[in-house]
Amino acid sequence: MNGPRPRKRLGQHFLHDRNVIAKILRAIAPLPGQRFVEIGPGTGALTEPLLGAGVEVTAIELDRALAAGLSARLRTPALRVVQADALRFDFAKLPGRVWRLAGNLPYNISTPLLFHLLEHSERFADLHLMLQKEVVDRIVAGPGSKAYGRLSVALAVRCRAEPLFRIAPGAFRPPPKVESAFLRLVPDRSLADRIDDRRGFDELLRRAFSLRRKQLANSLAPLLPPRDIRALGIDPKARPETLAPEQFVALANASAARGRRPPG
Repeated sequence: MNGPRPRKRLGQHFLHDRNVIAKILRAIAPLPGQRFVEIGPGTGALTEPLLGAGVEVTAIELDRALAAGLSARLRTPALRVVQADALRFDFAKLPGRVWRLAGNLPYNISTPLLFHLLEHSERFADLHLMLQKEVVDRIVAGPGSKAYGRLSVALAVRCRAEPLFRIAPGAFRPPPKVESAFLRLVPDRSLADRIDDRRGFDELLRRAFSLRRKQLANSLAPLLPPRDIRALGIDPKARPETLAPEQFVALANASAARGRRPPG
């Protein structure tokens, strides 16, 4: 077997299918002079064609040996390899304002990494990501579907999500046990900017979907009484998976206002 041995502990699956790589590059459509962050470059399967398109790449790689190997093999001023954990990387320190992002996110940390990236959404024009297909299905799901849940709502208030295509296990070495998908995220703060208390919003989502089959009147009882839910035009007997993201924003804002209300 050629190339570095994937490390199971780090959830490494190296992309090698040239047709898939070409399809990914067409979807990203890099333009000369643009600046990219790449997460999990691995053996450089995507890094190299990105550089070939005339962009600058800051590649963040946790594996020390892979990071060193990438720097040694692709010697160009357009590439900066950072050996770091993307979960702890401070994207606010990237120079300039607008970056694009591409990455093959380790499936075992994909959800917390997504939220970490979107905390810095003002830095990114878009994000193109390889993820487990099940996670992509949850992200793009709409109200009333089986896959719709906390992740769907939490991402919907932060960005627009577009599933692009599936990627079969054989495109990776070693093949993962699950199917993958390629996803485009475009940061969009139009809903997020309407949230009065971000932590309160996330807590309300957690409560609502931790008791998914319960009615809102039960799951949100510590935060909002039924009359306050009804005042928003929402049925207190509704289940959380039937509500649109903007309705969760309204519920969270009502809860925040109730918390600020003086007693008596």
